[in-house]
Amino acid sequence: MNLKIIIEPGEDGYFVAHCPRLKGCWSQGQTKQEALDNMREAVELYLEPEPTELFIHSSQEVVELAI
Repeated sequence: MNLKIIIEPGEDGYFVAHCPRLKGCWSQGQTKQEALDNMREAVELYLEPEPTELFIHSSQEVVELAI
């Protein structure tokens, strides 16, 4: 999966990153690379399902799909 990330200077000297496609998914870092690394983690957490969403019945199974 490829996502567009917007990165810009923040008010405090940090770089701020966000993904317009994922509302409310923001991060920051002292460098652009750190902001992007932190953004990768933020996206992974944003997309991770809640444990209650994985409650399955005996006829269901959970699989992972890499995009």
